[in-house]
Amino acid sequence: MADVYRNFIGGRWLESKTGETFENRNPANTDDLVGIFQDSSAEDVDAAISAAAEAYKKWRLVPAPKRGELLYNVGLKLLEKKEEISQQMTREMGKVIKETRGDTQEAIDMSYLYAGEGRRMFGHTTPSEMENKFQMSMRIPLGVAGMITPWNFPIAIPAWKMIPALVCGNTCVIKPATYTPLSVVNFMKVFEECGIPPGVVNMVTGSGKNVGEPLMTDKRVMVVSFTGSTDIGRRVSEACASDFRHCHLEMGGKNAIMVMDDAKIDLAVDGAIWGGFGTTGQRCTAASRVIVHKKVYKEFLDKFVQRAEALKVGNGLEESVDMGPAVSESQMNTVLEYMEIGKNTDKARLMCGGGRLTGGDYDNGWFTEPTIFADVEPGMIIFKEEIFGSVVSVIPCDDLDDAIQKCNDTIYGLSAAIYTQDVNNAFKAIRDVYTGIFYVNASTIGAEVHLPFGGTKHTGNGHREAGVQALDVFSEWRSVYVDFSGKLQRAQIDNQ
Repeated sequence: MADVYRNFIGGRWLESKTGETFENRNPANTDDLVGIFQDSSAEDVDAAISAAAEAYKKWRLVPAPKRGELLYNVGLKLLEKKEEISQQMTREMGKVIKETRGDTQEAIDMSYLYAGEGRRMFGHTTPSEMENKFQMSMRIPLGVAGMITPWNFPIAIPAWKMIPALVCGNTCVIKPATYTPLSVVNFMKVFEECGIPPGVVNMVTGSGKNVGEPLMTDKRVMVVSFTGSTDIGRRVSEACASDFRHCHLEMGGKNAIMVMDDAKIDLAVDGAIWGGFGTTGQRCTAASRVIVHKKVYKEFLDKFVQRAEALKVGNGLEESVDMGPAVSESQMNTVLEYMEIGKNTDKARLMCGGGRLTGGDYDNGWFTEPTIFADVEPGMIIFKEEIFGSVVSVIPCDDLDDAIQKCNDTIYGLSAAIYTQDVNNAFKAIRDVYTGIFYVNASTIGAEVHLPFGGTKHTGNGHREAGVQALDVFSEWRSVYVDFSGKLQRAQIDNQ
């Protein structure tokens, strides 16, 4: 019998008011029941927000360095449990064990980074225009923060959101993705074991309609941080706009690697394989487009296809596996539909893959083939739309200007990369490609936690996760003026 997991509200593990539950199964082997989780309702969300609002009264007064120390302990505890958490993450999400270890490591890194920010949450002091007057700026928390997180990074993205929110003095209510709730359950257990006070972190599992909607519309939630599709992100933005509540949105991507004629081709192929098929292509930063100079197009394409066909696809718990399954049957079917679009609607040249993997152990999971389409053109659907699966389009280009134009020809603007040995071309691409993240001689994935993460255009709404910039999502600025002159001073009026 599988374990039954409960919501975490006000420091207690509670069953949903609905009495309903849902199953979470391994996408590599659907016979493997990972766990049973609460199918919650707005009533459960209300209880979690109430607990967070009550806990905020005391948590905001805990000195920021002390909050940082507690979060450092969270990192230590995650490190202690890293292998256990990672193994369970692969079971519920499907990506290979090497990647889930990296996912857990990101949460560890975030804890360490923001533990330090508890002592470095800098404001500014400036000289006053007036005599005998002091002035400074400082950060203040917002209140209750709501988090709605996706399934592709089941503990890293919750950490990106919760850790900076907590160090700023906010309290949190998180709705994990329905496909990956166990990783967030494990995260809650770590907070509990590290002595985070009751109500400071809360978790409610369930559907977007029954949990996500009430979480993002409740006026007590002062900031909503969402990662997911652009369509849902727009709804989050609209829900917050009427009350002028803050929201942070991290949404889609249609990222491109540009391979120039002077590139180290084998290195570029390495980057395209990792960027296109890492996490089965289920990353917002996935390199779903590769734009290749016509002089090296055939050489690159031949090597890229050869490497893709050699990838070992299977259960991610096996150390030798390179690519796991799609996270769910519906996600697999979406990817298969795009494969058919590439073949029949766009009529792109299919170089490898193009369907579902079947037979043997594959029949118990949601496996798709590593798929490459060649000679893809900007008007094609597979060039424009985010697929979020194991499909990569290869596009020829005439020169750097053509590559940059095609790279920018998307509604998204998250990540891009260039492979070149020409420093001038590298810096021109850095300047002219309109994305929030850019790589030189590396793939489109691989962000580190101490730089800001996020994108332009339909990828986001201007905020960033990670780095010190994430503090701006979860805090307000307050300017403070202290006049010790003993008389009324009227700033610009008296200073003409």
